[in-house]
Amino acid sequence: MSPFSISWKSLRANSLTSLLNVLLIAFGIGILAVLLLASSQISSKVHDNARGIDLVVGAKGSPMQLILSSVFYIDYPTGNISLQEADSLARHPLVKRAVPLALGDNIAGARIVGTDSSFINLYNLQLAQGNFWQHDFEVTVGATVAQEQHLQPGDILYGAHGLSEGAALHEEHPYRVAGILKPKGNATDHLVLTGINSIWRMHGQEEEHDYEHGEEEEHHAAEKEITALLIQYKSPGAMVLFPRLVNKSTNMQAASPAHESARLFSLIGVGIDTLQWFALFIMLMAAISVFISLYNSLKERKYDLAVMRIMGASKSKLFQIVLLEGVLLALAGSLLGLLLGHATLQLINSYQESAHTRLSGLYFMPQELYLLAAGCCVGMVAAALPAIQAYQSDISKILSKS
Repeated sequence: MSPFSISWKSLRANSLTSLLNVLLIAFGIGILAVLLLASSQISSKVHDNARGIDLVVGAKGSPMQLILSSVFYIDYPTGNISLQEADSLARHPLVKRAVPLALGDNIAGARIVGTDSSFINLYNLQLAQGNFWQHDFEVTVGATVAQEQHLQPGDILYGAHGLSEGAALHEEHPYRVAGILKPKGNATDHLVLTGINSIWRMHGQEEEHDYEHGEEEEHHAAEKEITALLIQYKSPGAMVLFPRLVNKSTNMQAASPAHESARLFSLIGVGIDTLQWFALFIMLMAAISVFISLYNSLKERKYDLAVMRIMGASKSKLFQIVLLEGVLLALAGSLLGLLLGHATLQLINSYQESAHTRLSGLYFMPQELYLLAAGCCVGMVAAALPAIQAYQSDISKILSKS
């Protein structure tokens, strides 16, 4: 009989103890898996959404709120800014590209974003069907919005006031779907894009304005407002000079996505570190439990092991049998832990309100193999001492005492 078969039968003979050890390892690995998968997905979403955006300019308030509302679209804006002041910043020599945003309405929970063609270029958006918006009250919808609401080019939509689903509809100005975007894997999949003039007309500002080409008279621009500007710098030196210029010389504020994202991660980092230490503590308890279990099992099976030696089993075979028991326990616990980690994230996914910040349990990483290896190492270390004792056991003494 092979060492593997003997180890497996030994574990089955102590099924309750084995189950407890497996669960302890599974809980530790499961917590570490959740932290690994969640942090990786969050970091990826932050990077994908903020790529190419050096600065966000908006109304005075919380810089974090400005970033969350204008880059990740998961918070309320800090307010509006003057179009005239925004135009002035957009023409600054340090600015390579300025993308205007006008927020305020939604369609079935998907935010309507008034912008221009620079938004398309910033995110390198491509069409799956139809065209980009060209006229007022035409919209181009993100891939996820189109999928969830079963939209096709030519469909009619009604916007609702505010950023929360369920508000009163603007039935006087229906939107027509001009096109549908290809999936990008970022916030644009969950947006409804249209021209800024559609947002202004929707809210009673009827004058025509072409933000891109500056054809509107200056006194009309002074009356209009947008929510934010997404800025790309022309040179690295602007990183120091331009935010200071905005914060000190205007009524607006400048917020860096990179800086605010780092600050957000530092705030949640304490909780992540705490959970990591908790998971490692559980793993330590699991290792101790496996050690005690195998140690006690070895004492109970001393006579059986001695008989095996008489029947021709070598010392190394006994060593392998006990060591395999620890590895099998750890492997089963690690696999179960990874499964629990993915299942937990998928459960969290179903309760998250914001669709474009959801964490998927169907997300897999090569680093999970390290967790699997770490779990097996825990089992090997815990089983090492009992395995050495089995290797060094004195057959004559054991049989003489029986």
